[in-house]
Amino acid sequence: MPRVMVTPPELVRADTPCHEVLRSGGMEIVYPPEGVRLLDEDRLISHLQGVDAMLAGMEPFTRRVLSNTRLRVIARFGVGYDAIDVPAATDNGVVVTIAAGANQISVAEHMLALLLGVFRNVALRDRNVRAGKWQRQIVPRLAGRTLGLVGLGRIGKAITPRAQALGLTVIAYDPFPDAAFAQQHAVKLCSLDELLAQADIVSLHLPGTAETARMFDARRFSQMKRGSVFINTARGGLVDEDALIDALQSGQLWGAGLDTFVTEPLPATSRLCQLDNVVLTPHNAGIDQQAVLDVSVAAARAIVELYQGRWPEQYVVNRELRAGWKW
Repeated sequence: MPRVMVTPPELVRADTPCHEVLRSGGMEIVYPPEGVRLLDEDRLISHLQGVDAMLAGMEPFTRRVLSNTRLRVIARFGVGYDAIDVPAATDNGVVVTIAAGANQISVAEHMLALLLGVFRNVALRDRNVRAGKWQRQIVPRLAGRTLGLVGLGRIGKAITPRAQALGLTVIAYDPFPDAAFAQQHAVKLCSLDELLAQADIVSLHLPGTAETARMFDARRFSQMKRGSVFINTARGGLVDEDALIDALQSGQLWGAGLDTFVTEPLPATSRLCQLDNVVLTPHNAGIDQQAVLDVSVAAARAIVELYQGRWPEQYVVNRELRAGWKW
């Protein structure tokens, strides 16, 4: 019986629909030892001995790890896969899957929560009231502004009508834009340079790859309108955090809402924690209750389908493995 290790904390030693999908698909479910996170290579290699597939969180699947296991499938609990060396997985015959289409509504709602939190200065006002400070600061209005989406994939598309309902004009940059969607929803497609010059709010929705690493650096922040707002619910690695902090402190940016960071958990000593014009959340944009259910079931189904000889095309990242791949 194939052994599947489940590591996301929300799923460890739980009884959810995804566990039933795995069990009914002929899988034995195993977990890391209680309280153990497999976030370094040696520990991960040690605990993956005898494991055939993994319903994975943010464990570091490096070439060394992948070369020292018998894994056939890594099913990500989410849609990001920057913690996985995909070329190394391909070289080792390991199929990488993501839960595409399962959590975009959660991310869209969280992005708007961060945006409203920044514009209405919710976090600081809450802290002040609790401290006995009754400061009725006047803030700018959100309606009537332009939102620039850097990425118009599933999440960008989910954000679009919700943002428009708040009175925002939506423009977008995407390397491979869906022109039909843009036309249907009155989204202006533009280059990244054009977007940065026009947008009052810039929101990131691209994957973390070698091409997008530190994409937003001092030059990009200087291209944005002075007094604009920056939102990141994508990946921390897309951003040069020192350049972001400089832009926030200088007034080039009026504020920021951040759910992802270069180092996670975000150290309490980070300069971001000292800024009152920043709203911070712990990389949880994509995990509301329904998203946890949908994402985990999608990941489990991908594992089972691959074991049973089917190819879940919509979930597979390294599709070049399809020809000739067997469990």
